[in-house]
Amino acid sequence: MSGVAIGVDAGSTTWKAVILDDQGQVLASRVAPAEPLVDQQTRVELARLRERTSTSSDVPVGATGYGRKRVGAQRAITEITCHARGAFHITGAGGVLVDVGGQDSKIIHMGPDGSVLDFAMNDKCAAGTGRFLEVLLGRLQVAWEDVPALVASARSAVSVSSTCTVFAESEVISLVAEGEPVEGILKGVHQSLASRVAGLAGLLPPGGAVYMSGGVALGRAMVDALAAALGRPVTVLAEPQLVGALGAALSVR
Repeated sequence: MSGVAIGVDAGSTTWKAVILDDQGQVLASRVAPAEPLVDQQTRVELARLRERTSTSSDVPVGATGYGRKRVGAQRAITEITCHARGAFHITGAGGVLVDVGGQDSKIIHMGPDGSVLDFAMNDKCAAGTGRFLEVLLGRLQVAWEDVPALVASARSAVSVSSTCTVFAESEVISLVAEGEPVEGILKGVHQSLASRVAGLAGLLPPGGAVYMSGGVALGRAMVDALAAALGRPVTVLAEPQLVGALGAALSVR
Protein backbone atom coordinates (compact mmCIF):
# COMPACT_ATOMS: atom_id res chain seq x y z
CA MET A 1 0.00 0.00 0.00
CA SER A 2 1.15 3.54 -0.59
CA GLY A 3 -0.18 7.06 -0.48
CA VAL A 4 -1.32 9.58 2.07
CA ALA A 5 -4.70 8.87 3.69
CA ILE A 6 -7.06 10.25 6.31
CA GLY A 7 -9.04 8.23 8.83
CA VAL A 8 -11.96 9.53 10.89
CA ASP A 9 -13.54 7.74 13.84
CA ALA A 10 -16.78 9.56 14.62
CA GLY A 11 -17.66 8.10 17.98
CA SER A 12 -20.60 8.81 20.26
CA THR A 13 -18.53 10.81 22.76
CA THR A 14 -15.33 11.74 20.89
CA TRP A 15 -14.37 12.58 17.31
CA LYS A 16 -10.95 11.30 16.24
CA ALA A 17 -8.88 11.60 13.07
CA VAL A 18 -5.40 10.81 11.79
CA ILE A 19 -3.49 11.69 8.63
CA LEU A 20 -1.00 9.04 7.49
CA ASP A 21 1.98 9.66 5.23
CA ASP A 22 2.97 7.33 2.41
CA GLN A 23 4.98 5.21 4.86
CA GLY A 24 2.04 4.65 7.18
CA GLN A 25 3.31 7.04 9.84
CA VAL A 26 0.98 9.50 11.58
CA LEU A 27 1.54 13.04 10.31
CA ALA A 28 -1.14 14.60 12.50
CA SER A 29 -4.02 13.59 14.71
CA ARG A 30 -6.94 15.13 16.54
CA VAL A 31 -9.22 14.04 19.38
CA ALA A 32 -12.19 16.27 20.20
CA PRO A 33 -15.54 15.97 22.00
CA ALA A 34 -18.18 14.72 19.56
CA GLU A 35 -20.63 17.30 18.31
CA PRO A 36 -24.21 16.52 17.17
CA LEU A 37 -23.54 17.64 13.59
CA VAL A 38 -20.90 15.11 12.59
CA ASP A 39 -20.63 16.31 9.00
CA GLN A 40 -20.03 19.90 10.06
CA GLN A 41 -17.50 18.96 12.71
CA THR A 42 -15.65 16.78 10.22
CA ARG A 43 -15.39 19.58 7.67
CA VAL A 44 -13.98 22.00 10.23
CA GLU A 45 -11.57 19.60 11.90
CA LEU A 46 -10.23 18.09 8.69
CA ALA A 47 -9.67 21.54 7.21
CA ARG A 48 -7.46 22.35 10.20
CA LEU A 49 -5.56 19.07 9.95
CA ARG A 50 -5.02 19.49 6.21
CA GLU A 51 -3.73 23.03 6.76
CA ARG A 52 -1.32 21.87 9.47
CA THR A 53 0.14 19.17 7.24
CA SER A 54 -0.26 20.81 3.81
CA THR A 55 -2.43 17.85 2.79
CA SER A 56 -4.45 18.29 -0.39
CA SER A 57 -8.22 18.02 -0.44
CA ASP A 58 -8.18 15.01 -2.78
CA VAL A 59 -6.53 12.70 -0.23
CA PRO A 60 -8.88 9.73 0.37
CA VAL A 61 -10.85 9.61 3.62
CA GLY A 62 -12.03 6.48 5.41
CA ALA A 63 -14.58 6.69 8.21
CA THR A 64 -15.66 4.46 11.05
CA GLY A 65 -17.55 4.77 14.31
CA TYR A 66 -21.07 5.66 15.33
CA GLY A 67 -21.35 8.55 12.85
CA ARG A 68 -19.30 7.10 9.98
CA LYS A 69 -22.09 7.44 7.42
CA ARG A 70 -22.35 11.17 8.10
CA VAL A 71 -18.67 11.93 7.56
CA GLY A 72 -18.88 12.10 3.77
CA ALA A 73 -15.89 9.80 3.32
CA GLN A 74 -14.91 7.72 0.30
CA ARG A 75 -15.47 4.59 2.41
CA ALA A 76 -17.45 3.89 5.58
CA ILE A 77 -15.93 0.88 7.34
CA THR A 78 -17.13 -1.12 10.33
CA GLU A 79 -15.55 -0.50 13.72
CA ILE A 80 -14.51 -4.15 14.07
CA THR A 81 -12.50 -4.06 10.85
CA CYS A 82 -10.88 -0.69 11.63
CA HIS A 83 -9.91 -1.47 15.21
CA ALA A 84 -8.39 -4.80 14.22
CA ARG A 85 -6.45 -3.20 11.36
CA GLY A 86 -5.25 -0.33 13.54
CA ALA A 87 -4.20 -2.65 16.37
CA PHE A 88 -2.30 -4.95 14.02
CA HIS A 89 -0.52 -1.97 12.46
CA ILE A 90 0.72 -1.00 15.93
CA THR A 91 1.59 -4.44 17.29
CA GLY A 92 2.33 -6.54 14.20
CA ALA A 93 0.82 -9.49 16.09
CA GLY A 94 -2.43 -11.26 16.75
CA GLY A 95 -4.23 -11.46 20.07
CA VAL A 96 -7.36 -10.12 21.69
CA LEU A 97 -8.28 -6.46 21.43
CA VAL A 98 -10.58 -4.95 24.07
CA ASP A 99 -12.06 -1.60 23.08
CA VAL A 100 -14.23 0.09 25.70
CA GLY A 101 -15.82 3.13 24.12
CA GLY A 102 -18.41 5.64 25.22
CA GLN A 103 -21.37 3.82 23.65
CA ASP A 104 -20.23 0.23 23.22
CA SER A 105 -17.55 -2.30 24.07
CA LYS A 106 -15.87 -4.57 21.55
CA ILE A 107 -13.85 -7.75 21.97
CA ILE A 108 -11.96 -8.72 18.81
CA HIS A 109 -10.01 -11.96 18.41
CA MET A 110 -7.28 -11.33 15.83
CA GLY A 111 -5.27 -13.95 13.98
CA PRO A 112 -1.48 -13.75 13.62
CA ASP A 113 -1.98 -11.85 10.34
CA GLY A 114 -4.37 -9.35 11.93
CA SER A 115 -7.51 -10.91 10.46
CA VAL A 116 -10.70 -10.93 12.54
CA LEU A 117 -11.33 -14.46 13.74
CA ASP A 118 -14.26 -13.64 16.01
CA PHE A 119 -15.75 -10.72 17.89
CA ALA A 120 -18.36 -9.81 20.46
CA MET A 121 -19.98 -6.46 21.03
CA ASN A 122 -22.02 -4.81 23.77
CA ASP A 123 -24.04 -2.04 22.12
CA LYS A 124 -27.39 -2.46 23.88
CA CYS A 125 -26.65 -1.29 27.43
CA ALA A 126 -24.43 1.47 28.84
CA ALA A 127 -23.47 -0.68 31.86
CA GLY A 128 -20.61 -2.29 29.91
CA THR A 129 -19.23 0.94 28.43
CA GLY A 130 -17.40 4.12 29.31
CA ARG A 131 -20.74 5.82 29.89
CA PHE A 132 -21.14 3.65 33.02
CA LEU A 133 -17.98 5.17 34.49
CA GLU A 134 -18.86 8.67 33.34
CA VAL A 135 -22.27 8.63 35.02
CA LEU A 136 -21.05 7.15 38.31
CA LEU A 137 -17.98 9.37 38.57
CA GLY A 138 -20.28 12.34 38.04
CA ARG A 139 -22.57 11.15 40.80
CA LEU A 140 -19.59 10.66 43.14
CA GLN A 141 -18.22 14.08 42.08
CA VAL A 142 -14.82 12.58 41.29
CA ALA A 143 -12.63 13.91 38.45
CA TRP A 144 -11.10 11.41 36.01
CA GLU A 145 -7.57 12.46 36.98
CA ASP A 146 -8.23 11.68 40.66
CA VAL A 147 -9.48 8.14 40.07
CA PRO A 148 -6.17 6.18 40.04
CA ALA A 149 -4.99 7.52 43.40
CA LEU A 150 -8.39 7.02 45.04
CA VAL A 151 -8.77 3.45 43.79
CA ALA A 152 -5.20 2.62 44.84
CA SER A 153 -5.93 3.92 48.34
CA ALA A 154 -9.06 1.77 48.80
CA ARG A 155 -8.71 -0.87 51.52
CA SER A 156 -11.30 -3.00 49.80
CA ALA A 157 -13.88 -2.79 47.05
CA VAL A 158 -17.47 -1.97 47.89
CA SER A 159 -19.69 -4.21 45.77
CA VAL A 160 -21.79 -2.45 43.12
CA SER A 161 -24.10 -5.20 41.94
CA SER A 162 -26.63 -3.41 39.72
CA THR A 163 -26.42 -4.46 36.07
CA CYS A 164 -28.01 -1.26 34.78
CA THR A 165 -26.39 2.18 34.78
CA VAL A 166 -29.55 3.87 36.09
CA PHE A 167 -29.94 1.37 38.93
CA ALA A 168 -26.20 1.47 39.66
CA GLU A 169 -26.45 5.24 40.05
CA SER A 170 -29.17 4.81 42.67
CA GLU A 171 -27.13 2.08 44.37
CA VAL A 172 -24.08 4.34 44.56
CA ILE A 173 -26.16 7.14 46.10
CA SER A 174 -27.39 4.69 48.75
CA LEU A 175 -23.86 3.46 49.47
CA VAL A 176 -22.62 7.02 50.02
CA ALA A 177 -25.58 7.72 52.31
CA GLU A 178 -24.71 4.59 54.30
CA GLY A 179 -21.20 5.94 54.90
CA GLU A 180 -19.26 3.67 52.57
CA PRO A 181 -15.91 5.25 51.55
CA VAL A 182 -15.83 6.85 48.10
CA GLU A 183 -12.54 5.14 47.23
CA GLY A 184 -14.03 1.72 48.01
CA ILE A 185 -17.11 2.47 45.91
CA LEU A 186 -14.88 3.59 43.05
CA LYS A 187 -12.92 0.35 43.21
CA GLY A 188 -16.18 -1.59 43.18
CA VAL A 189 -17.44 0.40 40.18
CA HIS A 190 -14.28 -0.46 38.21
CA GLN A 191 -14.50 -4.12 39.18
CA SER A 192 -18.15 -4.19 38.12
CA LEU A 193 -17.36 -2.78 34.66
CA ALA A 194 -14.32 -5.04 34.27
CA SER A 195 -16.37 -8.15 35.08
CA ARG A 196 -18.91 -7.27 32.38
CA VAL A 197 -16.20 -6.72 29.78
CA ALA A 198 -14.45 -9.95 30.81
CA GLY A 199 -17.74 -11.80 30.46
CA LEU A 200 -18.10 -10.40 26.96
CA ALA A 201 -14.60 -11.66 26.14
CA GLY A 202 -15.57 -15.24 26.93
CA LEU A 203 -12.82 -17.85 26.77
CA LEU A 204 -9.54 -16.29 25.71
CA PRO A 205 -7.05 -18.27 23.61
CA PRO A 206 -4.30 -19.67 25.87
CA GLY A 207 -1.16 -17.61 26.04
CA GLY A 208 -2.42 -14.90 23.70
CA ALA A 209 -1.73 -11.21 24.20
CA VAL A 210 -4.53 -8.90 25.33
CA TYR A 211 -4.51 -5.30 24.09
CA MET A 212 -6.76 -2.41 25.04
CA SER A 213 -7.89 0.61 23.05
CA GLY A 214 -10.49 3.34 23.47
CA GLY A 215 -10.72 6.30 25.82
CA VAL A 216 -11.32 4.13 28.90
CA ALA A 217 -7.86 2.60 28.32
CA LEU A 218 -6.39 5.93 29.47
CA GLY A 219 -7.52 5.11 33.02
CA ARG A 220 -4.96 2.99 34.86
CA ALA A 221 -7.53 1.81 37.40
CA MET A 222 -9.70 0.34 34.64
CA VAL A 223 -6.76 -1.38 32.95
CA ASP A 224 -5.73 -2.97 36.26
CA ALA A 225 -9.31 -4.06 37.02
CA LEU A 226 -9.66 -5.63 33.58
CA ALA A 227 -6.33 -7.46 33.92
CA ALA A 228 -7.50 -8.88 37.26
CA ALA A 229 -10.86 -9.92 35.80
CA LEU A 230 -9.23 -11.63 32.80
CA GLY A 231 -6.41 -13.17 34.82
CA ARG A 232 -3.67 -11.93 32.49
CA PRO A 233 -1.76 -8.75 31.62
CA VAL A 234 -3.43 -6.09 29.47
CA THR A 235 -1.28 -3.90 27.21
CA VAL A 236 -2.64 -0.46 26.37
CA LEU A 237 -1.93 0.43 22.76
CA ALA A 238 -0.11 3.65 21.96
CA GLU A 239 -2.60 6.50 21.49
CA PRO A 240 -5.50 4.17 22.33
CA GLN A 241 -8.20 6.62 21.25
CA LEU A 242 -6.82 6.75 17.70
CA VAL A 243 -6.78 3.02 16.90
CA GLY A 244 -10.09 3.07 14.99
CA ALA A 245 -9.18 6.18 13.00
CA LEU A 246 -5.79 4.63 12.19
CA GLY A 247 -7.53 1.52 10.85
CA ALA A 248 -9.90 3.65 8.78
CA ALA A 249 -6.97 5.49 7.17
CA LEU A 250 -5.17 2.21 6.44
CA SER A 251 -8.32 0.87 4.79
CA VAL A 252 -8.33 3.58 2.10
CA ARG A 253 -4.61 3.84 1.39
